Amino acid sequence: MIEVILEKIQQALSFKKKNLITVTNSDSVLSDEFRKIQTNIQFLSEGKENQVYLMTAPGRREGTSTITANSAVMMAEQKGKTLLIDANLRDPAIHRMFELMNQVGLADVLVGNATIKQAIQPTEISNLDVITSGLASANPTELLGSEKMADLLKSVKDNYNMVLIDAPTLLKTTETRMLATRCDGVILILNRGKTGIDKTVEARKTLEFAQAKLVGTILNDK
Repeated sequence: MIEVILEKIQQALSFKKKNLITVTNSDSVLSDEFRKIQTNIQFLSEGKENQVYLMTAPGRREGTSTITANSAVMMAEQKGKTLLIDANLRDPAIHRMFELMNQVGLADVLVGNATIKQAIQPTEISNLDVITSGLASANPTELLGSEKMADLLKSVKDNYNMVLIDAPTLLKTTETRMLATRCDGVILILNRGKTGIDKTVEARKTLEFAQAKLVGTILNDK
């Protein structure tokens, strides 16, 4: 079970490249914390190849995108070929953090307007590719719960050592619960100053009810 505490993220949520502390300041204390996350995730997948992990939080603005993006950078540097998928079709952030175009992404693949190959974008980080959210969708729950999404995950899983999914809030969106069941594990991100005990318990029960596998938590102490 992953249990990691990120100390003093401070002004981490402006959705600019400065959020990628693992890129802009790879020798910082916070970057070391992300290395711990990477190491723990690697232990989880020891002896297993091509794993897919979903990262989410009980509520909004708890640092999910920042933590997922930095974890993906570390996974790419340490474990090899990594894919980061922005499945937050309601409020995407990953394309801004990596300064990528978002005209073609996950939503476009799921509605049949693009292929997976067309949606995958390389980043300046070696071994790290990204599928952005794509154009806004009127029905993210239907798209992310579809068989097309299941097929997409099966397809990319064969081509990457690790796939990380940045997912919407767990308790306020149905699609995250549906998507969680298609992954090898879920990592729950909690905010010490924001996530109450009741929400943490509710999130855990929600995952259990959905029969999703909770493999760890990250406590974001910003």
